[in-house]
Amino acid sequence: MFETGIFYAFAAILLFAGVRVVTARNPVHAALFLVLAFFTSAGIWLLLRAEFLAIALVVVYVGAVMVLFLFVVMMLDINLERVREGFWRNLPVALVVGGVMVAEMFFVLASRIWGAGGPRRLPADYSNTKELGRVLYTQYAYAFEIAAVILLVAIIAAIALTLRRRKDHRSQDPSAQTRVKRADRVTLVSMPAERE
Repeated sequence: MFETGIFYAFAAILLFAGVRVVTARNPVHAALFLVLAFFTSAGIWLLLRAEFLAIALVVVYVGAVMVLFLFVVMMLDINLERVREGFWRNLPVALVVGGVMVAEMFFVLASRIWGAGGPRRLPADYSNTKELGRVLYTQYAYAFEIAAVILLVAIIAAIALTLRRRKDHRSQDPSAQTRVKRADRVTLVSMPAERE
């Protein structure tokens, strides 16, 4: 009963944070609400006794991906008015996609609750981390490697976006500095000596 109450509390916080990610006017606030959503998702994973997934969610998403999101959001000059212009135009498509996702989750949960066989009993020495590693590195090894390459490309693209040239940006060009000759920088002026 206590675990059920905690689950519903975490689920309510997760739903609130998910809605605020979409509806927050400030992109930094939206990213911080996404951090809250990740933390509460990790709490739900802990309740489901999937400790490795909970820790991985906090370390990978909160510790790395969200820092990258915040870095990109704060470094890019995002025109918020242009972003908000397409909100109402794209709302029907977003509602359809959200409805499909809700229906999929309902069917997954319904088949687990009312499906044949009931919940599977696991042995006492079962380790979800060991089982996850076995499946991930045997059955889904290529998909795992492709996902790693996609994340690497995304990180490189985020860095490239923040390194664009600006008009007010001042920097030194070492190659131009080494090509300079003495005559380009130093001018000798002959002046008569003055006597007091």
